Amino acid sequence: MGSSWRVDLNKKAIKQKSKLPEDVKKSLVFLLKDLEQYGPVRGDWPNYGKLNQNRHHCHLKKGQPTYVAVWEVLDSKIRLLEVTYVGTHEKAPY
Repeated sequence: MGSSWRVDLNKKAIKQKSKLPEDVKKSLVFLLKDLEQYGPVRGDWPNYGKLNQNRHHCHLKKGQPTYVAVWEVLDSKIRLLEVTYVGTHEKAPY
């Protein structure tokens, strides 16, 4: 399948992932697979939104606290995405 995307987590996101509750980690893994398969625009995820031309986010878990993921398209030609944040909504960089 030549149309898949490469999805990386930056160093900060890797560190943040290790601190997530187990159910949120599972949602993140599912999101990463979705991003690899279908690309950065994920309108089928809860509270998905485009932050600007290349940055996107969605909720991984609703409630208190709400967990979100933020990712960026680094190169649309070679289909490269980078997750730059995973964690609580309160600390999200947007």
